[in-house]
Amino acid sequence: MVKLTKIYTRGGDGGQTSLSDGSRVAKDDDRVAAYGDVDELNAVIGLARLRADGAMADMLARIQQDLFDLGADLATPIVADPKYPPLRIVDAQVDRLEGEIDQLGKKLAALNSFILPGGSTLAAHLHLGRTVARRAERHATTLARGVEVNGAALRYLNRLSDLLFQMARHANSDGATDILWVPGANR
Repeated sequence: MVKLTKIYTRGGDGGQTSLSDGSRVAKDDDRVAAYGDVDELNAVIGLARLRADGAMADMLARIQQDLFDLGADLATPIVADPKYPPLRIVDAQVDRLEGEIDQLGKKLAALNSFILPGGSTLAAHLHLGRTVARRAERHATTLARGVEVNGAALRYLNRLSDLLFQMARHANSDGATDILWVPGANR
């Protein structure tokens, strides 16, 4: 476990921050952008959890734990012989998301149009989470163009946005109260 004894260190006052391996990078480094988006996503999931209950709340709780794993993964450069074994997202976490996507999909109404973010408050929070997950995925993909990134971490972000979409539809009475896009409705 991590033990924090002091919240501010002044170490970042010059525009740099430390990665988990102790190396220093600029605060706008691609790696920091990627795990910063994951942190923001975790906060959005926290908002959604305030409205969720039962199995949905349990899924969101697992996702929040995974997102800390994911942030640690992205904050730790991949090196040949690390001093300590790094925490990495594993395929079993991705597989769990896929199983949850499939389970929710069995209950959902067929899609006849794109869906506008909204409906219930929970669905709106989940749609916001979906968009932040996509941004985190874009930043992680940018990072992966320059350095080695755990492939399971990228797959996790991709599946998570799909799961959040399914969860939002589930929160809208299994899709019955989704707000559908009507192309050209206001022409």
